[in-house]
Amino acid sequence: MNFDSFDARGYPTVSVRDGYGEWAETYETSVLDEMDIRLLKRVAGPWLAEAGMVADLACGTGRTGQWLRAAGVGSITGVDITPQMLAAAEAKSVYDRLVEADVTATGLDRSAFDLCTLSLADEHLPSLSPLYGEAARLLKPGGRFMIAGYHPHFLLMGLGTHFHRADGSAVGIRSYIHLFSDHVAAAHGCGFVLESFEEGLIDAEWIAAKPKWARYENRPVSYAVVWRLDAPSAGAPQKVQ
Repeated sequence: MNFDSFDARGYPTVSVRDGYGEWAETYETSVLDEMDIRLLKRVAGPWLAEAGMVADLACGTGRTGQWLRAAGVGSITGVDITPQMLAAAEAKSVYDRLVEADVTATGLDRSAFDLCTLSLADEHLPSLSPLYGEAARLLKPGGRFMIAGYHPHFLLMGLGTHFHRADGSAVGIRSYIHLFSDHVAAAHGCGFVLESFEEGLIDAEWIAAKPKWARYENRPVSYAVVWRLDAPSAGAPQKVQ
């Protein structure tokens, strides 16, 4: 679903590439670990440290890459469509390779990775099937796809992804609403099975970091899920049986 019909703020909207290009400089001061990293820690298992080859899709400024490196993974390849975000990621010195590409068409080698990650990006994709298809193509059989995302509940409330320019004006980034049933259909169509799933609420920890979010207490704001590739990676969605 297109987010526009639910938008409660009416901010001017820009493309993903342009928006994150502008936001790159201040991104990490506004997006907190409570949104994604906290949940990724909850869904990760002992297998994380055993991941030798990792593709961090939509790597952004490298926040997920830093966490992966601290967790003890092997080689990390970061992929992002925004040059400014990639420059910030490179400065962290946690990636073995950085690639400017769309997450649905990375150009990376087939069946080369033990783990793919994607954080706070699926809401910018018109369709989920190409994303899951590319993750399936990249992963070895038995590999995992770990996603942290903005909860569809918040988007349905009209609260979309946005940032503030230097002059204080707010700008939205083109977004779409994907229900969890959409994720399940796309994942199953590519041979994934669900391994773990967590939803994150606006709780005391959140409110301590961002007091103005107190009015949203106990609302789900983000989620994290781990899918395991249970079939040979085909690189394209298959019909759900």
